[in-house]
Amino acid sequence: MQALTDVWKAFRLLPSAWLIVLQFMILILSVVVNYSMTYRTLSWLLGVLVLLVIAKVIRQTPMFTILGLSFVGGAVLFSSLMLVGVNHVMIQITAHAFEAAAYFSAAYGLLRYMFEDRYLTKDELFAAAAVFTLLAWGFAFLYSICQLIIPDSFQNSNMDGLQTWLNLLFLSFSLQSATGLSDLVPISAPARVLAMFQMFTGVMYLALIVSRLITLQYITHLPKDDRSN
Repeated sequence: MQALTDVWKAFRLLPSAWLIVLQFMILILSVVVNYSMTYRTLSWLLGVLVLLVIAKVIRQTPMFTILGLSFVGGAVLFSSLMLVGVNHVMIQITAHAFEAAAYFSAAYGLLRYMFEDRYLTKDELFAAAAVFTLLAWGFAFLYSICQLIIPDSFQNSNMDGLQTWLNLLFLSFSLQSATGLSDLVPISAPARVLAMFQMFTGVMYLALIVSRLITLQYITHLPKDDRSN
């Protein structure tokens, strides 16, 4: 019982850390290329857990709560329909749209939280990492919507047709980190525009967040008399 209490206290204090852990668990699970019902259910459960943590993050930040939580609710509802076999294209597009909106809402809320705080804390560091992964996931959902609307939006020498979720997520992380390691190339106009938006977002985020963390670290080590000025 005490262990559960300690876990709950850690969850309350560091929701951004839990968010990162759950997303990394989804990545590890993605290594197992298995489309059985058990695999799909486990993936869905982890995705729902991430959305629930996102809901908690949204409630604890200045993000407009009702709007953000409506995105989470819509994502859970439509992803549940996909889990039970309702795979109509419009259902998939709607689910991914809600999921992208939920991830971007949480990223926005965490950004506002970080820029309103005056001192560097452990949660600030986890929040900085969480925003990066949230943005990458959000853009991956947008890429998925893009290829559902325009099937030949991406070119991959190793795979024809619609790209897997892992391929799209790999492309998203490659573009956002400006490493350019992906073998997946956006070729349709909407896909390239999304890619350009993500490259700009990734570069600006890294520049802003590094300068912000350095500033907070500097303020933390200022003498007390200088902080009050």
